Amino acid sequence: MNRAQLPNAFIQQLLPLLGKEADAFFAALEQPSLRGLRFRDERQPLDEADLLGPIPYALNGWYLRAQSMAGAQPLHEAGAYYIQEPSAMAAAAVLAPQAGDKVIDLCAAPGGKSTQLAMAADLALLAANEPIPSRAQILSRNIERIGIGNAVVTCAYPDALAARWPGFFDKALVDAPCSGEGMFRRHPETVAEWTPDAPPRCHQRQVEILRSAAKLLRPGGRLVFSTCTFNDTENEGTVRVFLREHPSFRLLPIRVPGLPEAPEGMLRLWPHRFAGEGHFIALLEKTGTMPDEDKPALPQPLPSPGREAAAAWQTFAREMGCGLPLNACWNDRLLSVPAALPPLERLRVLRAGLQLGEMRGKLFQPDHALALAVPLQKRFEITEEVAIAYLHGDTLPCPDDLRGYYAICCQGFQLGFGKASGGQMKNHYPKGLRKQLYQTPSVD
Repeated sequence: MNRAQLPNAFIQQLLPLLGKEADAFFAALEQPSLRGLRFRDERQPLDEADLLGPIPYALNGWYLRAQSMAGAQPLHEAGAYYIQEPSAMAAAAVLAPQAGDKVIDLCAAPGGKSTQLAMAADLALLAANEPIPSRAQILSRNIERIGIGNAVVTCAYPDALAARWPGFFDKALVDAPCSGEGMFRRHPETVAEWTPDAPPRCHQRQVEILRSAAKLLRPGGRLVFSTCTFNDTENEGTVRVFLREHPSFRLLPIRVPGLPEAPEGMLRLWPHRFAGEGHFIALLEKTGTMPDEDKPALPQPLPSPGREAAAAWQTFAREMGCGLPLNACWNDRLLSVPAALPPLERLRVLRAGLQLGEMRGKLFQPDHALALAVPLQKRFEITEEVAIAYLHGDTLPCPDDLRGYYAICCQGFQLGFGKASGGQMKNHYPKGLRKQLYQTPSVD
């Protein structure tokens, strides 16, 4: 992205912030953008040539070769890794959730930071929210793909959640909608969408979202505010306005191994100083209750499953070698949900806990989410070539003696379910997810 291609108003607003570093910043925008990914666990099922070195502040994070086709491989669909821009991983690292925390990501789509939060610690609950329905669907899909079973995914405006869940969470992340100046190098088309009035408009929306986040946190809870933009209006300016309105909050020093220190509590990641596209992060703590604060919301259980469903699940679980409990039934879905589930009435909920399956007559049919989340013992291992056909929706050949449901696996990662009968493995990969990654091979 050449400096001459950038809006003059964008350049002028940054010059006072950059000072003598302006030339280095604009030179960095002319360099190739950086890619990264986070592996689901310590396994690294990619060609070593694709990996350029670890990202020190992100668990199982690696820089990714620019030409890598990792996103078009079967193991991506199995949730073996999540592709994410490197500096975008810093916000969740700063929030640093701990085991037992209840965490909310208020502006969560497409799900990179939510999945990172869930993978960082054994959380009591992750609430991942996205107000825009189409983006909420993508968020829900990524929560499922990475196998997260302790999440609730909602599609609501933050003020609606604040009214329903006051004081419920230990930690909150607001990766706020912004003018996206940190996207210019990676997505040059976004330059044409930037206007001088974008930063003040985004600033107002950010302040409103932070007001809701403040209500959602318990006293002593922590809040991370982040953007992928550079201007002062949307970054320090938003934090200053929020702190003036909320004297019960204070900034905390940011000290995370692998990231620059920010003793004042506000961290800027500039692309000419840091291996990433750029980010702003502020870390705040709620030191006490706010005036007129509502009583904290309490966990609310969902209805229990009926006896017939419970018995059908037990039969299936024994056959598959799954020890997960069935403890809820909601909207005809059989679920395994965390005990810390907040009240869900009058909210649009796309996903609550782990969807185990549903009853079809007197028979239990497993949900795709179960295959991605829980290691199962009854497995059918296939090659990468056959996995491409499976993801396309093809029926697979199998030995004649196989019967019933199997977890379809590639390199030890479960892709979904199949049901064997008469030498054929019927494909249970969801029709809405089927895709042709490459030329579909013959599996006769």
